[in-house]
Amino acid sequence: MEDDAPVIYGLEFQARALTPQTAETDAIRFLVGTQSLKYDNQIHIIDFDDENNIISKNVLLHQVGEIWHISASPADRGVLATCYNRTADSKVLTCAAVWRMPAELEPGGHESPEDAASPAHALELLCHLDHAARGSTACVVWEPAGAGGRVISLADNHVLLWDLQESGSRAALASSASLEGKGQLKFTTGRWSPHHNCTQVATANDTAVRGWDTRTMSQIYCIENAHGQLVRDLDFNPNKQYYLASCGDDCRVKFWDTRNVSEPVKMLEEHSHWVWSVRYNHSHDQLVLTGSSDSRVVLSNMVSISSEPFGQLADDDDLSDQEERRPEEKSQEPPQDSVIATYEEHEDSVYAVDWSSADPWLFASLSYDGRLVINRVPRALKYHILL
Repeated sequence: MEDDAPVIYGLEFQARALTPQTAETDAIRFLVGTQSLKYDNQIHIIDFDDENNIISKNVLLHQVGEIWHISASPADRGVLATCYNRTADSKVLTCAAVWRMPAELEPGGHESPEDAASPAHALELLCHLDHAARGSTACVVWEPAGAGGRVISLADNHVLLWDLQESGSRAALASSASLEGKGQLKFTTGRWSPHHNCTQVATANDTAVRGWDTRTMSQIYCIENAHGQLVRDLDFNPNKQYYLASCGDDCRVKFWDTRNVSEPVKMLEEHSHWVWSVRYNHSHDQLVLTGSSDSRVVLSNMVSISSEPFGQLADDDDLSDQEERRPEEKSQEPPQDSVIATYEEHEDSVYAVDWSSADPWLFASLSYDGRLVINRVPRALKYHILL
């Protein structure tokens, strides 16, 4: 099989929630949450065997409701959080909870995708992250470093910081902040910065992106009209502490320096519909993934605003006599930003893209029809970055 060929896995239900198993750095593993109104929802644990190009799965039952967001603990492989819909008093609320997977789901005990009769396992509820008066929860984000003991949930116009105590079985509200003012004050998404000793969180509401200091729960920056329409997703550059990416319904991806938010430092316009997801590569921050409801996934090389803007420069000693260049050729131009590849294996809106936490050259994308596609960074580019 061709090394760069995509591997496709189909779920029987619609789905929009995807995360890598963040604490797992050996096996390539993703978690996918389904959205079904009629049947019990599921979390599929997808393992990918990179050598043989084979996907294997385990299924967990998530009976409380359809999953809108899923995130994995950065410290404990068995712990995850979901945001799910629940109907109460003829109202639909989006709730959040922290769960533990069964201990027997160890690597190697997986079913093959063809084995439809494989048993579904139950999730163990650790605690709810709901606050009666706070409304519907848009997402739950984990503190990137540490023991996985702190999470932030965004509920309507509230930022809620929780301490998970007693191995996650109890959540205590440590502090909170609220959005004040006119207009649409519902948070859509948020990300916790891995920099600044994990004291900064970015949130999106309507067309605005805001930064918060988790120590004081006060705003530290605000990008009022970051996008022309709703902001859908955010991600922090893992290697440059002030750089943040955002995407939204204006079909654009923008890159910001949070020290000066008057203008984006770069902008991408490669999609023809809403951009739902943006992700920096964890190791090589010039690699940026985006997924859109134009059903395409775009991998971009944003080298000019990366931590290595000039790439790997060749030494004169490396050149043979035949390759000796004229003096004017030796001044090397910095590499240009470019689209590396556009992936078109999906036939429905791509709601989530994410990099593997175990292999920096591998990523997954999920479309609403339940199709999960695993792709690799083209081999030529991989060696160009490494060598």
